[in-house]
Amino acid sequence: MVFQSVKMAMDSIMSNKMRSFLTMLGMIIGVMSLVVLVSIVNGATKSVTDSIANIGTNMLSVSIMDDKDAPLSMDEVEELTEYESVKNTASFSTGNATAKHERNSESITLYGTTGSYYEIKGLSLLNGRFLKNADVDSSTFVAVLNQTAAEELFGQTHIVGETVSLNGYHFTVIGVLEEEESTTGNSSERLEAYIPFTALSKISGSGRNVSSFYVTSADEDSMDAVENEITKFLYLRFSYDSDAFSVTNSSTIMETMSSVNDTMKWMLGGIAAISLLVGGIGIMNIMLVSVTEITREIGIRKAIGARKKTILLQFLIEALLVSIIGCLIGIVLSALTVFGVNSLIDSVSASMSLDVVLVAIGFSVFIGTVFGIYPAYKAADKPPIEALRYMR
Repeated sequence: MVFQSVKMAMDSIMSNKMRSFLTMLGMIIGVMSLVVLVSIVNGATKSVTDSIANIGTNMLSVSIMDDKDAPLSMDEVEELTEYESVKNTASFSTGNATAKHERNSESITLYGTTGSYYEIKGLSLLNGRFLKNADVDSSTFVAVLNQTAAEELFGQTHIVGETVSLNGYHFTVIGVLEEEESTTGNSSERLEAYIPFTALSKISGSGRNVSSFYVTSADEDSMDAVENEITKFLYLRFSYDSDAFSVTNSSTIMETMSSVNDTMKWMLGGIAAISLLVGGIGIMNIMLVSVTEITREIGIRKAIGARKKTILLQFLIEALLVSIIGCLIGIVLSALTVFGVNSLIDSVSASMSLDVVLVAIGFSVFIGTVFGIYPAYKAADKPPIEALRYMR
């Protein structure tokens, strides 16, 4: 009986191809809205969380906004390692310069820091070494370039011992960092040079005052303790003014991103649900039309012995088939759309997950069932004599 009902439902759908397609269109658009939008949100969230994970979830970033005319020194930052829960600290400053080697000249971003920065940020060397505390203490003019800078300025990465000019100051290259792959699959195109914090202070004339630094905890479990200790130290250091500094916890950022991601999914899911409901109304409408069109046929079938549940099952299966076929077409088009978005826009890395696809299928089955019940019941409940008398 079920097989026969499916066959009759497919015959009805195929006999009115254009009408059936237009009915499915609401489901197709609804499913695409759900799958594509949630996939883009998943991709964007994964991109950000991967970046945070690469930095590490046991790191604090500290910025000084108002030093109260009593600037923080490098020695004070280093003394923070005396706290039992603090593992490493690294003073940090940035600047821009013109880098030159022979005839090559490029704009480059300078990072002034200390030896601990390498471990804190989880960097990797292609060759050579990173900065040491001895380089910082003696303000040595040495530099570590990233791979892009080495290739642009020197045409190769085996450049340890070579000299590069940064704003007219000659620095000896002591290492080249391995390029990190970004979450979109492309390597960074920015030219970067890492030099001792004190060397950057010297060439920029900014002094050795620290306006930002990084702190890592011994493990992730002690992050809260480290944050409390650093916050207390800075609060006392800057005259009990909590607005004079900010402490950013990387694990807190990760939790916030997860919360934002969940909110976005619910919001976009709600928008897609509205589209699917509209598609369901379209299915109900066309099924009512179908019932009207074959009213006499229903009367004949019931007159020769067709049971009520047989008629009910036929129309319910037809509504389900329209909904499911529309859903499957929507999923295929969603996959093509996600692939197209990833191919055309490098900054977007949409991720289509099986969970979203299963939710779309489940919701489509639900819509087809709910909006198919009334037309199916109306068809099955028609008295045979009234159905035979019906004239279109």
